[in-house]
Amino acid sequence: MALSRVCWARAAVWGSAVTPGHFVTWRLQLGRSGLAWRGPRYLFPRQLLIRHFWTPKQQTDFLDIYHAFRKQSHPEIISYLEKVIPLISDAGLRWHLTDLCTKIQRGTHPAIRDILALRECFSNHPLGMNQLQPFHVKALSRAMLLTPYLPPPLLRHRLKTHTTVIHQLDRALAKLGIGQLTAEEVKSACYLRGLNSTHIGEDRCRTWLGEWLQISCSLKEAELSLLLHNVVLLSTNYLGTRR
Repeated sequence: MALSRVCWARAAVWGSAVTPGHFVTWRLQLGRSGLAWRGPRYLFPRQLLIRHFWTPKQQTDFLDIYHAFRKQSHPEIISYLEKVIPLISDAGLRWHLTDLCTKIQRGTHPAIRDILALRECFSNHPLGMNQLQPFHVKALSRAMLLTPYLPPPLLRHRLKTHTTVIHQLDRALAKLGIGQLTAEEVKSACYLRGLNSTHIGEDRCRTWLGEWLQISCSLKEAELSLLLHNVVLLSTNYLGTRR
């Protein structure tokens, strides 16, 4: 039983490093951002070869490109959180969310307690998974490197599915122990959860993953909207990654 759980967790971590879908590739091919300006020969291996055949430099460059795309949605998501603050009935939760957004905008990495204080806020209107507005769901999809060009109900369903899977993997990883993962597995797990781990040392990645797991394993199924937003909340300012 323990062996199967360990193997499942390890397979999940490795599976997290798969190449993102057609949305990112399509955007790069059209050249709509300032990141694809190295010509077709530079992008050719990324489009036709799976990740395991990339050179170390290609892995770093391509993962940087993917992260730059998902990071573009971060300010939009934080802005939306600010806009819905007046709709939150509890004054204490309004204060906590205002404080959290202010800290992130000022470049501060939030403490675990700052995020967990908002559990109730993300389980009901207006930030519960079923209450998120269509444009917010689209921004969250981009933050997860998922195409936003689908009907909102389908986007919401897919976000729910992805977040639920990550939540289950988090519980398995917590039981396995971060110390049992290799350096590459740790970096892959961090990247899946929103952190651009390509330029961060192994020890710092393990620390960040520990923070993520502590938050994730404290959440119930009804609170998974907070875990989804944690892709932005916990990663934006970690060790100067906001740039």
